[in-house]
Amino acid sequence: MKHGVNLMATLQKIASTAKVLTVGSSVGIVLTKEILAHLKVQKGDTLYISNTPDGIKLTPYDPEFAAQMEAGRRVMRKHRDVLRRLAQ
Repeated sequence: MKHGVNLMATLQKIASTAKVLTVGSSVGIVLTKEILAHLKVQKGDTLYISNTPDGIKLTPYDPEFAAQMEAGRRVMRKHRDVLRRLAQ
């Protein structure tokens, strides 16, 4: 996994449980300081959640945006000379 963390693997390494709590009319889980540090996030940051064959993945990086950026990098590599001439 390039970015993000497999939540189940991290919970097994860092903490054995996560508590599900009521937050207003919703529910949430409490992430320990160790998990927040591992994800490099803090209170108020957005986490993206996706399903993987191994379980749930939490990441501070938007997977859709990352895919768009990679597509842009491929185009820039492929057409480097044309882009250089256009920039002149």
